[in-house]
Amino acid sequence: MQGLLLIDKPAEWTSFDVVNYVRRIVANVEGKKPKNCKVGHTGTLDPFATGLLVLLVGKEYTRRAGELAKLDKTYEITMRLGAVSTTGDPEGEITPVVGPEPSRADIEAALPQFTGQIMQVPPAYSAIKIDGVRAYKLAREGKEVAIEPRPVTIHSVELVDYVYPEAKLIAHVSSGTYIRTLVEDLGEVLSTGAYTTALRRTTVGAYKIEDASSKDQLSADNLESLLWQMN
Repeated sequence: MQGLLLIDKPAEWTSFDVVNYVRRIVANVEGKKPKNCKVGHTGTLDPFATGLLVLLVGKEYTRRAGELAKLDKTYEITMRLGAVSTTGDPEGEITPVVGPEPSRADIEAALPQFTGQIMQVPPAYSAIKIDGVRAYKLAREGKEVAIEPRPVTIHSVELVDYVYPEAKLIAHVSSGTYIRTLVEDLGEVLSTGAYTTALRRTTVGAYKIEDASSKDQLSADNLESLLWQMN
């Protein structure tokens, strides 16, 4: 069994939870033990996030993970102004920030500085390795996490709805862009603080969330029919 599988990841599941779930179904189909089935992904989503997760099934496809991980992505973002989070999302410790209440015009005026190629510092609570150790592991242990800024490209970011303290954005970004950092940086520019409360990935390259299946739609009977083939 070889191909791409488009999954609509539910909230609270890690990307690895989804991989393991699919691996067990593949094992059932092929009559193998799960550990002997090749299933991978092309870019993680945070546990609180939902949306498009592109999985790779079979050895021919898992070896192309690096190629597919470089694809651009689109996200629907909900951000909360007037507070910050230690993790940049709802799972961290939330602290209110005393500051102005930005107008819609204020937010729209700030967005252009976050388009094009920019330098971004990935969050401490990320999977980036520092001296061989995941940054989030060091952060959870209370250790200082120093991550160097890196270039990312934000093709577009648009404000689609705003009722203070909640704003909704759509961003089309390069691989390697951290939405939590984008939101935090925007909150800093607005002098009000901000963190991401909801995040949904809708595209990965040419692949769209409309073509994805939920985990509950997957079964040993239909899995092979849901696989996409690449040239």
